[in-house]
Amino acid sequence: MAVKKTPQKKRKIAFIAGSRGEYGYIRPIIEEIQKRSDLDYGLIVSNMHVLDTFGSSIEEIKKDNLKIHAAIHNTLDGYNHLTMTKSLAIFLLQLPEYLRQMDADMLVISGDRGEQLMGAIAGAHMYIPVAHIQAGEISGNIDNLTRHAIAKYAHLHFAANKDAARRLIKMGEQSFRVHMVGAPQLDELVQQRVTPAGVLHKKFDIDRTKPLFLIAQHPVTEEFDKAEHQIRETFNALDRFGHQSIVVLNNSDAGSAAMRNFILNNKRPYMRVVSNMPREDYLGLMRIADVLVGNSSSGLLEAPTFKLPAINIGTRQYGRVRGTNVIDVRTHSAKAIVAGITKALSTAFKKKIKQCTNPYGDGRSARRIVDVLQSTPIDEKLLVKRITY
Repeated sequence: MAVKKTPQKKRKIAFIAGSRGEYGYIRPIIEEIQKRSDLDYGLIVSNMHVLDTFGSSIEEIKKDNLKIHAAIHNTLDGYNHLTMTKSLAIFLLQLPEYLRQMDADMLVISGDRGEQLMGAIAGAHMYIPVAHIQAGEISGNIDNLTRHAIAKYAHLHFAANKDAARRLIKMGEQSFRVHMVGAPQLDELVQQRVTPAGVLHKKFDIDRTKPLFLIAQHPVTEEFDKAEHQIRETFNALDRFGHQSIVVLNNSDAGSAAMRNFILNNKRPYMRVVSNMPREDYLGLMRIADVLVGNSSSGLLEAPTFKLPAINIGTRQYGRVRGTNVIDVRTHSAKAIVAGITKALSTAFKKKIKQCTNPYGDGRSARRIVDVLQSTPIDEKLLVKRITY
């Protein structure tokens, strides 16, 4: 086997971004790379970032002046299990050529979505070392399987906490590959890179004297045929309160069209619906909101830093490490969601979460990750994986 030697040129790090959430993972890492004279990077952007339907968030990346090597339009209309699978196949078909064009020395994978798995498969088969951010965690749907499949293709694992690091070792990964670094999307919170409250009040027409709800709910892949029912139950629960709410439209998984259509066709007078927003705005809204409702990972990852109560509905985040700010609502029923929100707004719960700590790190992860990307030799020890079980 031909082993790729450590290059004499700048080490080129490739990133894949297919969803809004992944951009929060990689932006602080890229900014840290830009500080290193012997490192370079390139972005391959796909899926939701390049679609008008999902807000064309590629424009946010361009606004940040980050280098986009390629934009892959891979997402087929339909948003069901068939189109979701075929969309990933299209992405995998095109990705190897772009990695070769970029002359990538390493490939950084983020989280647990399908495009990231395609990246891990391509990188491993091209003998490009794959580094995986937030490796070893568990969640409740197909993303859970995807994350652990990535682990088998990845050469370096960046774990956010001890729970994830231990799980990777149990999965047979060699210990030298596992680095406990925290979650890089917290870095910008610690750096206070959030839109000021006054700006948000004006931009979203928020009455600062009244409660504010932030809604971020996505379809559950295994339950895609129930997506409309599930968001309907959430809306029915929100009607019981009638508080001003900002609804961020859902992702592109199977069931997304039905959920999106319901939201757009059933918008309440107290709601503002947003297809996409800059990450700074979303973080700023988390800082001033009274409660986050839905099943977004941001309720578990970012919300604890803001001491923000998060109503986590259903199975999408099942089994994932969470802070004391999270209130789990197991079923998609308006009655259960109302009970969860009522608890979140209570004086007792607000007092309790004042002591909440974030189980995903201290917000200083990007530097640790880039140190590893910069210093790890690209040799046979790294590229030839041995399973320990």
